[in-house]
Amino acid sequence: MERHAAARDRHRPGHETGEAVPVSTRTRVAVIGGGQNCEHEVSLSSAAAVAAALDARRHEVIALTIRPDGRWAGDDGVPLGATTAASLAAAVRVLGSCDVVLPVVHGRLGEDGTLAGLCALAGVPCAGSPLGAGALAMDKWATKLAAEAVGVTTARGRVVTAAEAPTVEFHRPVVVKPVSAGSSHGVSLARTAADLRGALAEALELDDRVLVEEVVHGREVDLAVAELPGGDLRISPPLEVLVDGGLFDTDTKYDGSARFLVPAPLTVAELGQLRAATERVYRALGCRGIARVDFFLTPSGPVLNEVNTMPGMTGESQVPRMFAADGWGYPALLDTWIEATLAASPARVRAA
Repeated sequence: MERHAAARDRHRPGHETGEAVPVSTRTRVAVIGGGQNCEHEVSLSSAAAVAAALDARRHEVIALTIRPDGRWAGDDGVPLGATTAASLAAAVRVLGSCDVVLPVVHGRLGEDGTLAGLCALAGVPCAGSPLGAGALAMDKWATKLAAEAVGVTTARGRVVTAAEAPTVEFHRPVVVKPVSAGSSHGVSLARTAADLRGALAEALELDDRVLVEEVVHGREVDLAVAELPGGDLRISPPLEVLVDGGLFDTDTKYDGSARFLVPAPLTVAELGQLRAATERVYRALGCRGIARVDFFLTPSGPVLNEVNTMPGMTGESQVPRMFAADGWGYPALLDTWIEATLAASPARVRAA
């Protein structure tokens, strides 16, 4: 069977009528969750939500999990091999039997382009950003350089290594964050010299490079991007993050204290600035598929915070909420993600 038949033939029997589609014509989708980083549990939630939301009439879901020890497991949780290398080899064979891969792994060894590179070597279409874009967006310093190059403002800051940390002087409140970590892990607001020492130490536990940035005073506003089949982009309504007391850190992100307002109340001019900046950064980094672009909206205009090429993907996560506010439901968003991936990939024949 030709691998991309399901994506191309959108009007096959059962697609619109709700009739059962033969298993042989369904798209075989590998959904990968977990990972070897501090976002493991969040990724498991995202992957489970994605797998549950995919229409079983159209897609056959193959669930895979990367355990914290690096071994891959099937949907029963049993490792596919006794060692990391053996389980990876088994997982690659499973991936090779699929039409498309949804790598719902946040953070290092996943979102940073690792899984995109693995799938590229295996010759399997992989949803989301390719290796280069994933690596660039995961590196907050590289993202800042790319954004500034296309005229998008970022916060003033510098990179600090462990060797340099003892020499960093405190002059004003700053935000300290690992260069490559997600879900706001290791992010601290340092209001004093003592705070700065502790914040640097905490961030350096997660990365060997740390960003020290000036505090930006503005509204936290995020936009989501989804690539459509053919390459056009659909940008979501804006979402505003409302946090009592300031910093949108890991605790406030997941303890329910943060509030999300979507669509955020913006002027036409503000929305236009944010949408233009979002597309410029997305294109400059070489992103594909779904991404979330986070800003601070200041009186002088938008200031880029960061780009997430594999954002949270539960039904209640920010990206699905933003598109739902535009009338685009979660299952339809996932279908488009798959269709755009297959449309951009050369057709292959599934091995018997």
